[in-house]
Amino acid sequence: MTIPMPTPTLDRIHDLVRRTWGHDELRPLQLEAIQAGLEGRDSLVVLPTGGGKSLCYQVPPLVAGRLDVVVSPLIALMKDQVDGLVANGYPAAALHSLISPAEQRAVEDRLLAGELRLLFVAPERLVSEAFMTLMQRANVGAFAIDEAHCISQWGHDFRPEYRQLALLRRRFPGVAMHAFTATATEPVRADIVAQLGLRDPLIIVGPFDRPNLSYRIQPRLDREGQLLELLRARAGQAAIVYCLSRADTESLAATLQAAGMRAAAYHAGLEGATRQRVQEDFLAERLDVVVATVAFGMGIDRSDVRLVVHAAAPKSIEHYQQETGRAGRDGLPADCVLLYSAADILRWESLLTKRAQEGELTPEGLGGQLTALRAIQRFCGGVLCRHRSLSEHFGQPYPNANCGACDVCLGEVQFMADGTVVAQKLLSAVARTGGRFGVTHVVAVLSGAQTETVRRWNHDQLSVYGLLKELPRPAITQLVYQLLDQGLLRQTEGDRPVVILGDEAAAVLRGELPVRLLLPAVKRAERSVADAASWTGVDMGLYEALRELRTRIARERGLPAYIVFGDATLRDMARLRPASMGALIHVKGIGERKLADLGETFLDTITAYCQAHGLEQGAGPLPPSRPLPPTPSPKTAGRGGERRRERANPARDEAFQRFAAGESVTTVSLATGRAESTVWGYLQDFIAERAPADLGAWLDPRAQAAIEGALATHGGGFLRPVFEALGGSVTYEEIRAVAAWKGGGGGVADS
Repeated sequence: MTIPMPTPTLDRIHDLVRRTWGHDELRPLQLEAIQAGLEGRDSLVVLPTGGGKSLCYQVPPLVAGRLDVVVSPLIALMKDQVDGLVANGYPAAALHSLISPAEQRAVEDRLLAGELRLLFVAPERLVSEAFMTLMQRANVGAFAIDEAHCISQWGHDFRPEYRQLALLRRRFPGVAMHAFTATATEPVRADIVAQLGLRDPLIIVGPFDRPNLSYRIQPRLDREGQLLELLRARAGQAAIVYCLSRADTESLAATLQAAGMRAAAYHAGLEGATRQRVQEDFLAERLDVVVATVAFGMGIDRSDVRLVVHAAAPKSIEHYQQETGRAGRDGLPADCVLLYSAADILRWESLLTKRAQEGELTPEGLGGQLTALRAIQRFCGGVLCRHRSLSEHFGQPYPNANCGACDVCLGEVQFMADGTVVAQKLLSAVARTGGRFGVTHVVAVLSGAQTETVRRWNHDQLSVYGLLKELPRPAITQLVYQLLDQGLLRQTEGDRPVVILGDEAAAVLRGELPVRLLLPAVKRAERSVADAASWTGVDMGLYEALRELRTRIARERGLPAYIVFGDATLRDMARLRPASMGALIHVKGIGERKLADLGETFLDTITAYCQAHGLEQGAGPLPPSRPLPPTPSPKTAGRGGERRRERANPARDEAFQRFAAGESVTTVSLATGRAESTVWGYLQDFIAERAPADLGAWLDPRAQAAIEGALATHGGGFLRPVFEALGGSVTYEEIRAVAAWKGGGGGVADS
């Protein structure tokens, strides 16, 4: 039984979340997961993509002042998370194969000095003897296993290297372990618990439904044309297009490039450097569209993907949920469109059967994958609310009669008025041609085509010839595949499958069994209810101006744009038009560090835009609950300083008194209850305002001398060149402190 959390601890959690991440409240189930992390109880947390599972393992070590280790499967994923945390002033780092020996030593020194709260590592490094020994010296507080479904052979992304993590329980029997994943059915959850040896774990399963996503399934009639239409309607926005094969990714990417779009292909067959470049370009907004196989996605933490298109059906609902989950991670509305053909299911069947024949799949494994394939086939061919269908697949009821965010509930799915008559024509064509031909020939006969095969077999003389000539051939093809989905037609096995009548075809031909057939999507896609609401009150011109500013800052610092600020934050700025630092702190996603780092720059852009367009600032309502930020120092007040004058911060004032007495950052952190990263910010302000005679109370004299030399040679207004020049032997906080002491505290950026 979980004991209620003490009020002081609750207050501290909410205070840290506000100050570090700029969030006013926690999402459902996050508090329970955080409490398990603080109590040292094992846990398994299943929250959907965008549900905030990362915060569940980021908060406990910050509150407890300890080191936790996060196991992550991909370097790109580690780098993105660390960049985002550091930008918020959170002491985090990663150890992986792409960092230099000097950088690795610097991380290990910070680790052993107790400066880090989170360390990200790959599973292979974690189970090495050297790293195990290092963790014992560092007194690790907990292990968090991210993407934990990778440990299960029943999961959709099984990775054998994750199996080695069972060693953690034996080597660290008293250390809590927490497993996190976005997608896991009941068998997968049970396997995760067993493989990791979790002891009486708290199991938290959040809602699988993603209400901010709109789902649409469209018959695939003209793949390239449909894709171009979807992407042009969202020009300049981030999109991922998933394909079944490597060849498809390259051909579609070439089509998009020829149409003037910033697109690139991504698949496992490309060289590692090429894949890395595509990922980096997508994160840096140099690419709008990535056309990829399932190899792309897990390492991409871009939060503002507004469209995910499946150019072919995935092989399971679990894959579909995982891949569409990469859209709208920031909580804003996004669209998911699946261009479906029943040919996709047949293709998957062939591939899976071949894998089983070659020994890559056991009979049991083949049976399980074919069962999963039937589930996605029913999902694609069905006409029930898409949100309801997905929720119920994962064993959760869906409470709404109309989701307002799928093609079915938006009234975009239409049936043929004469579906039974059309089905009879299709079935008659198969019967009249003797059940000896494939889909292409049946369609040619019904469309009245004059192909060589039609003439050779005299099928242009049949009564069914040209019965559906008023329809385009791709539309007839889709109707044939609908009958295949319904079992009224069947396709034989082998390299050259032919179409034959199903068991109930005779009843349809006799008029005893009605048939429903879907029309292609002829109604223009409507905005979902959530999408329309998310733009209410947003000044689009200001929003675009803020996007341009974000892009410029991101490029200057070498960071993905969403790490600077997410789309939701920019929309709030463009809606509220804040006029002061005190108003800006109320905007979603702005914590203390980002306020101090970027607040003035964004306020200047908002003010300039409002003046140019005759708009009043502070037009929107602001919640009263957020605390005001620290009073800016004279060095950072500058132009417009009067508008940013705020009330005093008691913790900051106490820190100043203790710094004046020569106390260290660690001592001040413990005394004020503030994270060391926050206290370093206070120290920077103290140095800039009080100009102490020396920095000996906080920095080693040799480190200070080295930083001063590097600032003189490599500074230029940015910290990253200084950090890199010193080989990671000092921290960014130390560099900022010296820069403030030398008179540059207000003008040095991180990159």
